[in-house]
This record gives sequence, structure tokens and C-alpha cells, in this order.
Amino acid sequence: MTARFTMYSTPWCGYCHRLKSQLGREGIEFDMVDIEQDPAAADIVERANNGNRTVPTLVFADGSALTNPSVAQVKAQLAR
Repeated sequence: MTARFTMYSTPWCGYCHRLKSQLGREGIEFDMVDIEQDPAAADIVERANNGNRTVPTLVFADGSALTNPSVAQVKAQLAR
């Protein structure tokens, strides 16, 4: 399975680490971008979250986004 979404995160975000681990256990592949290292990525997160830099933010191939989702929410979004 190829990555169908990008997770925007920071190295210090506990929620990001947890979701990354859970997705890995489920075999769900994704791309990861550190918004502290990529100013353009921080802009993407802000646009998805009404100006807030809330992580983890997942942006899917269809342009939809989820902020701090559960694994079940990610699976439901991928099933659409």
C-alpha cells in the first residue's frame, strides 16, 4: 500500500508519536513532515486548522484533513 496521506507533526508532539506508532502497527503507510523544519508545511497545517498549528494534522490525497484523529477515524477516511 502506498502513502495516501501526509502526517504533519513535530518531534516533541506526544500525540504524533502515539498516532505514528498505532498506524505502523496497523500497516498503514504515510508520509511524515516536520512543520518546524518546513515553513510551507506549517502553512498547510494552519490552513487546515483555521490558523492554528495543531498537530498531528493528516492531509489526504483528496485534499481532506483530520486533526489529531484516532486510528479508527483514519481508517474510515481511507475507506471512503
